[in-house]
Amino acid sequence: MTKTPPFLPWRARPLATYQPVGNLCPMTTLPPRAGRRCHNAINPLHSTVYFSPDYARELAALGVTDSNAAYFAGRAAAMGAVGPGVVTASFYNFNHELVARHLPAVWDTAAPGAVLAARLRAADATLRRLLGDEAAGSEEMAEAARLALRATEACTRHARPLYAAHADLPVPEEPHLAYWHAATLLREHRGDAHLAALLAAGLDPLEALVSHTATGKGMAPRWILATRGWRRADWDAAAGRLRGRGLLDERGELTEAGAALRSELEEHTDRMDAAPYEHLGEAGVERLTELARGFLGAAVAAGAFPQDLAGKG
Repeated sequence: MTKTPPFLPWRARPLATYQPVGNLCPMTTLPPRAGRRCHNAINPLHSTVYFSPDYARELAALGVTDSNAAYFAGRAAAMGAVGPGVVTASFYNFNHELVARHLPAVWDTAAPGAVLAARLRAADATLRRLLGDEAAGSEEMAEAARLALRATEACTRHARPLYAAHADLPVPEEPHLAYWHAATLLREHRGDAHLAALLAAGLDPLEALVSHTATGKGMAPRWILATRGWRRADWDAAAGRLRGRGLLDERGELTEAGAALRSELEEHTDRMDAAPYEHLGEAGVERLTELARGFLGAAVAAGAFPQDLAGKG
């Protein structure tokens, strides 16, 4: 008689034990990590807006002067005048107390529609400033927009609240704004899937941040503490929980198990985010990645992000 293996508590189960069901998490036929590489080139250009003085200026003109309130409003506006619970759930790694400090009050100052219009104006000004008017209106930008929008045709709404809300917005006509809109859709589509992977791995919001920072690719702790509403004591407690699970060592570095978990998280996310890039095809993904890297490189060279944004320090 076959002996039944012991049940593993959900927080202890490695992601490898969660098997894809049918076509819910299809394996990609593209080269390994091709979709992820494309996403990693596209996503940061979307994010430039939230670090932009143009965005701060546009939201301040509506009466939203607090940087946290401006971020919550700008990213959540596509969902309507939602309360703090919706934002905490869909953004995942923010302290709920910080979110509740600004929502739903921010909607009394600026309605979601006004915020969305301001965000698009900020995207226009930011991309023109970072890339130049010539690049913003170039054939390369128009090509990137066409490819990225084609990829979004295979995105799905179910269990993806931020993607689904943004998918209901109209596509802007100007090439650089159409590209930015498509980048937003692809960003939120993968992001929503990544949150499901974090839940499957049993990582709470701050554990997810601490372990990501430990890879050297996440935000530096001082930026997280300044923008996510957590205290140093919260950070240290999360690190302690990760050490207790054997994922982090005493120096704050990922253990072998921790590194494996972070790798599995990305691979799990890749599977759930494969459809847009499969739809675009290998040649399309390669070309979009090439174009996106060019735009991103120019934006970074123009000072799009703080120099100390990423890292373990």
